[in-house]
Amino acid sequence: MAVPPAYLESLPYIDPEPSPEALAAARALISAEQSSSQPPSSLPPLREPSFSPALTTELSRIASSTPLQPLSLSRYEAQELPPAPSTATSKAKTTRRSRRGSASSSSAAAAAATSSYVNDDLRPVLSNAYVSAAYLAARNQNLALLDRHGANAWLLSNYHLEESLRAVERDLAAVKRDIDLVNAARQRRQEDVRAEMLMLDESWRNGVGKVLETEVAVEELKAQVREELKNQSARQHS
Repeated sequence: MAVPPAYLESLPYIDPEPSPEALAAARALISAEQSSSQPPSSLPPLREPSFSPALTTELSRIASSTPLQPLSLSRYEAQELPPAPSTATSKAKTTRRSRRGSASSSSAAAAAATSSYVNDDLRPVLSNAYVSAAYLAARNQNLALLDRHGANAWLLSNYHLEESLRAVERDLAAVKRDIDLVNAARQRRQEDVRAEMLMLDESWRNGVGKVLETEVAVEELKAQVREELKNQSARQHS
């Protein structure tokens, strides 16, 4: 005959509520047991972190409370043209060139100066202006799309969020219902065997009491036997 498995389960619907003295005694026993043994750690040892140089630099900045450098927005601002080369300077350069060479060399020098002005001064300004124009065009396009489709997208997002919330609330209600069913089944099962459990508890207490009474009686009988043997030995030697 197979032995049914034993389940260690609390009996809150049968056992009486423990008294404060019993709770204090139980906690004292638990504390004494915990102080005498060190439970093994269930957590693995900590691994040494390995951060990238960029992350290490950022962590050092945070540790030193250094403020974060803001992004430069100068490229998105209106650009100002650099001052053009002055006429006097051009004339002086042309005069010096004319003293040294022909008119063709002066024209070449003027063209070189103009090219230098365009490449060195105007090109960075034009590049930044192009970046600013591209940024403003993209922003204008995004604002137009937001104005056209933003309201519907926001309402649709709210609808999906509300549906997700309702699904989570349904799952929560189902779990609570399952918990209530489990507690009701546990209470019903314990109530069905309450009388039997109380009878078994009383029988166990009576059995333990009888065992103690028997042990006390045996000790008393042993003491009487020893006393009788002691008296007999004394009479024999007298």
